[in-house]
Amino acid sequence: MKNAEIEFLTGSAGFAHTLGSAPRLHLLEQIAQGEFAVEQLVALTGLSVANTSQHLQQLRRAGFVQARRDGKRVLYRLGSGPIVQLLDALALYAQHQRSELQALSRGDHVEAITGNELLARLQEASITVLDVRPAQEFAAGHLPGAINIPFEDLQRRLGELPANAEIAAYCRGPYCVLSVQAVAALRQHGLHARRLGSGYDDWQAAGLPVVKAA
Repeated sequence: MKNAEIEFLTGSAGFAHTLGSAPRLHLLEQIAQGEFAVEQLVALTGLSVANTSQHLQQLRRAGFVQARRDGKRVLYRLGSGPIVQLLDALALYAQHQRSELQALSRGDHVEAITGNELLARLQEASITVLDVRPAQEFAAGHLPGAINIPFEDLQRRLGELPANAEIAAYCRGPYCVLSVQAVAALRQHGLHARRLGSGYDDWQAAGLPVVKAA
């Protein structure tokens, strides 16, 4: 093996090592939704301030996140490069190893709507879009016209959804089960619902329209 190949593989192994941590992957998944301060990431992930800061520094050294100052706060966003695609690839492999999630993603239990179809339906104003992510993630960025009802609040807030409209539910990515569970719950109450197969991350990465925090 040539030295250049060894150096490349060593660098790749370093990136893989950085990602070999559930808390760091969780942080990346959250930051893929938008720009967040440390205290916001602490609230979203349940990690301590110290652990969150430590993991963010490791992600920053590897180039997975970037930081900027906003007054006294430091805000973190995704670094450059195909990071969303990398996260999707990891999720895809995990999906391959877990037959239950694989069945869900194939639509064996929940029918999916594609991004292009949903975009067309949005332009026609012929569908209700439901974002089941936490409120902080919704505030950082969401699909145009989306209603935010976090999944844990869905049962008690069903009355906020139009009874006769078709509903498209989405969460973070194609392997986020919140939208699957939301659609199942909506159907149990007689509502016509599908999930966005790609999720918010891929929708945004595809350059489709989103509403960002000012």
